[in-house]
Amino acid sequence: MTLETHSSLEGKRLLLIIGGGIAAYKCLDLIRRVKERGMTVRTILTKGGEQFVTPLSVSGLSGEKTYTDLFSLTDEVEMGHIRLSREADLVLVAPATADMMAKMVAGIADNLATTALLATDKPVMIAPSMNSRMWEHAATQRNVKQLQKDGIHVINPTSGDLACGEVGAGRLAEVEDLVAALEGFFTPTGPLAGRHIIITAGPTYEAIDPVRYIANRSSGKQGYAIARALRELGAKVSLISGPTNLDAPKNVTVTNIESANEMLAACQNTLPADVAICVAAVADWRTSQEAAQKIKKQGGQIPALQMVENPDILKILSNDATNRPTLVVGFAAETENISNNAKAKLKRKGCDWIVANDVSTTDGQSVMGGDHNRVSLITAAGAEEWDNAHKDEVARRLAQKIEKHFT
Repeated sequence: MTLETHSSLEGKRLLLIIGGGIAAYKCLDLIRRVKERGMTVRTILTKGGEQFVTPLSVSGLSGEKTYTDLFSLTDEVEMGHIRLSREADLVLVAPATADMMAKMVAGIADNLATTALLATDKPVMIAPSMNSRMWEHAATQRNVKQLQKDGIHVINPTSGDLACGEVGAGRLAEVEDLVAALEGFFTPTGPLAGRHIIITAGPTYEAIDPVRYIANRSSGKQGYAIARALRELGAKVSLISGPTNLDAPKNVTVTNIESANEMLAACQNTLPADVAICVAAVADWRTSQEAAQKIKKQGGQIPALQMVENPDILKILSNDATNRPTLVVGFAAETENISNNAKAKLKRKGCDWIVANDVSTTDGQSVMGGDHNRVSLITAAGAEEWDNAHKDEVARRLAQKIEKHFT
């Protein structure tokens, strides 16, 4: 049989955790099928899984080493459970036993598989398989619901003849269904499917010396919220983020940077894109040269810092003759004359929209670092005032505007 020349699995990396159930044999065919579609597979084989398939057979099909033991010094030197759990686009547990699911809910990390699951920052999918009574047990069903609340994707078992001789729900989904679930995960759906959107977020740090830097109070919350909202509409989102304390949005490609120059380079390397949204609070200036050593106090004398302007990322993207996105959106953080300053910025930068906000206070709360925002959307057609709202709601409304722009 000839496969399609392109699959949503092509170039993707899977960490497959094979649990201890007789249905583990299906994982051998699963590995073969997804590799045919261009996917790379690394495997963790649990002690229970080794009772049904061997590390040699798994490695022979995957073309990769099969990992089994948390305390193998060789494995830890070569890979390490942290790297193993994060150098993947998706983690799949199949078969996921009742015991494995219970440990995932409780956060237990007593072997390589559970430790990797606790350490991963990537999406996780499970394919349960067990006796029908075990599957229907209240404890198992509670665990399934909790895992789904935690963001775990569940491929429900099917009904039929079970290995124990009983008939009922609990059979591991068939291989073709597992492949379809994987392909579906990597195939964006929604009104913005097929659109690539670049978002900048957070502050930039401009080094003065190895210890000090110039920065601002941006938390990155608004930019991260916009990334989540657009991903939910099916867009491919590339988030270029300055230093924040936020968790990476799920299914979003994140590039971490520190300086304005690094942010500009990351944006240009991520082009082409359909949309660029410059939410980041980029420092306007930096020192002309970073001191090689920490600057010491000098008898009360203030050190003279030579300052230079940082690149204007919004203006550069807006005027890119080769790779200009169809829609370029800037943010204007202002403390006075909000509307007039935003309109002037729209014209000066050459972008399509400006989202202007008063970063001094919003109903007594700080906008920079806070959870709420009141903004105005400035376009060539005029200004649209939005009520004070949670940053997630602001993000949702902006995402809807972008959806409407392309429909």
